[in-house]
Amino acid sequence: MVAEDQSLENTGSIHVDKGESRFLSVMCGPVRWIKMLSKELHWSFVFGVVSLYGINQGLGGSMGRVATEYYMKDVQKVQPSESQALTAITKIPWIIKPLWGILTDVLPIFGYHRRPYFILAGVLGVVSMLFISLHSNLHLYFALMWMTLSSAAMAIADVTIDACTAYNSIKQSALASDMQSLCSLSSSIGALVGFFMSGILVHLVGSKGVFGLLTLPFALVSVVGIVFSESHVPGFSYKQVNQRFTDAGRAMWRTMKCSEVWRPCLYMYISLALSLNIHEGLFYWFTDSKDGPLFAQETVGFILSIGSVGSILGATLYQLVLKDHPFRGLCLWTQLLFALSGMLDLILVLRLNLRFGLPDYLFIVVDEVVSQMIGRLKWMPLLVLTSKLCPHGIEGTFFALLMSIDNAGLMTSSWLGGVLLHVLKVTRTEFGNLWLAVLVRNVMRLLPLFVLFLVPKGDQNTFKLPSEIMGEDPEEGDEKEESRNLEMASLVHSVDRR
Repeated sequence: MVAEDQSLENTGSIHVDKGESRFLSVMCGPVRWIKMLSKELHWSFVFGVVSLYGINQGLGGSMGRVATEYYMKDVQKVQPSESQALTAITKIPWIIKPLWGILTDVLPIFGYHRRPYFILAGVLGVVSMLFISLHSNLHLYFALMWMTLSSAAMAIADVTIDACTAYNSIKQSALASDMQSLCSLSSSIGALVGFFMSGILVHLVGSKGVFGLLTLPFALVSVVGIVFSESHVPGFSYKQVNQRFTDAGRAMWRTMKCSEVWRPCLYMYISLALSLNIHEGLFYWFTDSKDGPLFAQETVGFILSIGSVGSILGATLYQLVLKDHPFRGLCLWTQLLFALSGMLDLILVLRLNLRFGLPDYLFIVVDEVVSQMIGRLKWMPLLVLTSKLCPHGIEGTFFALLMSIDNAGLMTSSWLGGVLLHVLKVTRTEFGNLWLAVLVRNVMRLLPLFVLFLVPKGDQNTFKLPSEIMGEDPEEGDEKEESRNLEMASLVHSVDRR
């Protein structure tokens, strides 16, 4: 499976109810629909959503991922296990995402809560990409530092547009699902185009050339900050910042101590951490001329773009068929299917597909579509559960905290996968034990089933934390639910920032 590393940062949004009718309305008149949103919400917000979710995260994130893989392999010439561990470090800014969320909420710059952070994120991303693309002999650890800074730039921009989306969902609650659709479509289309172009661009200008091109999506983030419509807050007292940080921290800690919250959080971490990520080993094998099928850069990009279609199919299947099933039962079956789908990789590595007359190219396309679809099905109920664990008043920050726990699980998965590749001596040129690494990974995917009791049995539509934990009156719960659902924007993907 080429697109196994499904980080959570780049993902799109999925609406958990009313999805079918909104989808039809979008498809019937996209131009009229976008004009309506621009009129009701201000054009700068729509421009920001398309620019950040679609171009920066969707298009730029997918191109950056493929460029990073070839950069580590061909320029830095590191081993698969090293590449696995080092690229996981670049996800650290997404783990501390609650910090960025609190900063944008409580610390305005020159009287603005959002615009300066967009500009800062864009400048940081442009500088990072320029250093990697223009330096002729950049040391590995300096390259890793600039990659991490670019990841931080994307995380800051992401949490800022999340906050804008959440604010508009409260202000214009009737348009909440339309905003979700806009976020989802922008991210999905951007990722699809980005993966398709990535292989071609790597072939034409090289991985460093692609990093140079990625300055454009980050520059667009700064443009969003310049044109974004936001009210000015004069006379802010910076003495309040410390107290607000303290209050937010206490509220999150008080909520996390509740067993109804920490138990599913622990399951989500275990489920992600034990699903070992050995993507770099598979990627090196895919592009090897001796033992592997020797896929060209264009082929790798095309396969990843087809995988994005599988992810969209998974989200659609969930929306139409599975969204009303209980959490625990759905997690059971999706985890089982997730383990079984990994056997497709084993068949490919052992070249059993050739014995049945199935060429590598056709088989990997099927593998990628199935794996991405099941991966999205596995992730969706966990995402919905996460959105329902957020107490009133700190929804955005607490949701970012829960998502950072999931990102920590993904990073642990990458590190453990790197250790596995190292122990089995899977290197740049030696793939004799790669089949064993795939088999161990598939078996490890079954282990979360033993802690499935941590997941609540409740129905996805009716499950709710007690009102004393949520910090709201029962009568107000339904009014807050739609805005809470919107906190999912940009954090589903490629499963993502998976």
